[in-house]
Amino acid sequence: MLVAFIGRDKPGHLQTRVDNRPAHVEYLKTCGIVAMAGPFLDDSGQMCGSLVVLNVDNMDQARDWAEADPYAKAGLFEKTELIQWNKVIG
Repeated sequence: MLVAFIGRDKPGHLQTRVDNRPAHVEYLKTCGIVAMAGPFLDDSGQMCGSLVVLNVDNMDQARDWAEADPYAKAGLFEKTELIQWNKVIG
């Protein structure tokens, strides 16, 4: 099943994102369940959140992934969501 992880950064936490980005990207590349991923950008082009599409067996696996993300461990996110997603085009 596909699950969209949506994470919105806490205001003023760009440096937290920058500092933890290498570990986060490595996690994305090596966990084996990321179908696609990328940052949200604000009006000035600065990163302000994340969208990650996970290919998982169940929602528990998606929740475990989200909790282990280096960004989550660093306290970057103000709000997160995990939503089952159905790919139609692309």
